[in-house]
Amino acid sequence: MRIERDSIGEVQLPDDVYWGIHTDRSKHNFISSGENIHPVLIKSMLQVKEAAALTNERAGVLEKQKSQWIVSAVHELIAEAEAAYHQKNHSIYEKIICEPYQGGAGTSLNMNVNEVIANTALEMNGIKKGDYRYLHPLDDVNMSQSTNDVFPTAVKLAAIYLLRELSNAFAAIQGAFQKKEKEFSAILKVGRTQMMDAVPVILGQEFGAYAQAMSRDRWRLYKVEERLRLVNLGGTAIGTGVAAPRKYILQVVNTLREMTGVGLAKGEDLIDQTQNLDVFVEVHGLIKAGAASLLKIANDLRLMNSGPRAGIGEITLPEVQHGSSIMPGKINPVIPEHVIQVCQLIMGHDGMITQLCAAGSQELNAFFPMIAHQFLKSFSLLKDVIHIFIEKAINGIIANEDRCQELLYNSYSIGTFLINHLGYDQATALIKEAADKQQNLIDLVAEKKILSPDEFKSHISAQLGIYKNK
Repeated sequence: MRIERDSIGEVQLPDDVYWGIHTDRSKHNFISSGENIHPVLIKSMLQVKEAAALTNERAGVLEKQKSQWIVSAVHELIAEAEAAYHQKNHSIYEKIICEPYQGGAGTSLNMNVNEVIANTALEMNGIKKGDYRYLHPLDDVNMSQSTNDVFPTAVKLAAIYLLRELSNAFAAIQGAFQKKEKEFSAILKVGRTQMMDAVPVILGQEFGAYAQAMSRDRWRLYKVEERLRLVNLGGTAIGTGVAAPRKYILQVVNTLREMTGVGLAKGEDLIDQTQNLDVFVEVHGLIKAGAASLLKIANDLRLMNSGPRAGIGEITLPEVQHGSSIMPGKINPVIPEHVIQVCQLIMGHDGMITQLCAAGSQELNAFFPMIAHQFLKSFSLLKDVIHIFIEKAINGIIANEDRCQELLYNSYSIGTFLINHLGYDQATALIKEAADKQQNLIDLVAEKKILSPDEFKSHISAQLGIYKNK
């Protein structure tokens, strides 16, 4: 065991742990949610620490050897964080152990990262963990920094990484819908408004509309990255830069930008950037908009898939698992249901983020850990569920053309195409007569020698851009 001390007292720690006294205290202060800090946030925190070390060295306030030790440790830890993100290795969570739902505006995570970097560097250089005479978590690793500028900067950097992945996911689902648009470009069906028969539509047109919605979401996310690029690194505690050298304040964001290749810039007013988190409300609102679009589409697909024999059954979703433990042969639309639930969760995050961003006071928002955790989680949830939606539902959708035709020609929605021939009132009278007689409208129109069945169907197809009988 090793003993570490702070102003509160001393704590005994196992010799092999990479965290220190501050992390250990936080470990016992908050709930154990079973969740972890997002691995991309860990990576971003580590990158901020590397940029700080290099800038402090260039500013002449940190010894070159200490800077090199920090950089080497950071690189090793980033590799672990990336392995965790790709589900290959979770060793980073034996080191970054603090609770995502923490009090203290992110101080627990900053302390945890500082201590793990220091102890990793010490171990790499043959020194016992906890011997901070050679490299100190706060005096060296945290030099010229505060949680209040490190944490917001890292969250924004992590968000940009995840934003790009989410934008690519929307591009992928847009492409998947466009393929179906082309595949279903000659299939007529009933269009519906307010859950009622409306006018005929081409099935491909519906999928084309889904593709357009996804295109908008992709474009919104692509454009909003610029809102995340302004950071407060160098502002330290409240944005005034207290305890940081001027040379460091002027250069640290440039160093981070060069390291990451992300177009970060120092905010014009670091006090504003430290105390106000409205950008997270703005950006998450666009994530929520994408979730809303997906939820609507998922509902449409399960409605068109419904039945199949006693419902609409215009499309068939891929069969991915049995739907009942008692009803043989029942297959449920579990993938759209999964999408809907994830999208609802993201909408819940949006309300929470909005409320917590508004709850900050004066120079800092103490609730930033919850904001950051739900914010980054929304990116990952939406990205992952989009890829599942594409792979396990959209790509395998089959159009039931005969069923689409049957429902269309048995529906009175086709009566709209009689308006130009007969006028609204006479078309309405024919529809009412057909309904009273429980007769197919096409047959009634043919019986009255207005249009033959083939002429009626050709008329519908021609108006919708399909020049062949169905």
